[in-house]
Amino acid sequence: MAKEKGRKLIAQNKKARHDYHILDTYECGLVLTGTEVKSLRQGRASLADGFVQIDDHEAWLHNVHVPEYSQGTWTNHSARRKRKLLLHRVEIDKLESKSQETGHTIVPLALYFKDGRAKVEIALARGKKEYDKRQTLREKQDRREADRAMSAARRRQRA
Repeated sequence: MAKEKGRKLIAQNKKARHDYHILDTYECGLVLTGTEVKSLRQGRASLADGFVQIDDHEAWLHNVHVPEYSQGTWTNHSARRKRKLLLHRVEIDKLESKSQETGHTIVPLALYFKDGRAKVEIALARGKKEYDKRQTLREKQDRREADRAMSAARRRQRA
């Protein structure tokens, strides 16, 4: 059996990019049990309510839902347990100091396998106000309309 190569996305938190200004992103490993890995390999997880908290100079991922493995026995994991994140000490210290600032939080953006190992992409983020969300949505729609107009003009030009 050949080793997996590349990145296989399991779950993504699209709402995070809508609700927060992303300031900095980090890739980190996860400490998982065997049944959690098997459940993730089936492509089942949810990052919707997830957040990262730093306790005693260790990063912990809270509220990420990894459903129980269907073929698991009494050794199965609990679905919403907190999971330790593997980061360098310098990164943890930096995240800890930044997250102490008012309005800053650490949210998970994506959960994926990279070269056979489970990884999570986390971001240092600042919450958006309601008008910021509307502005972002308006810019996205304007960009989409401009792209449509450009492609329509190119089609007319070719014809």
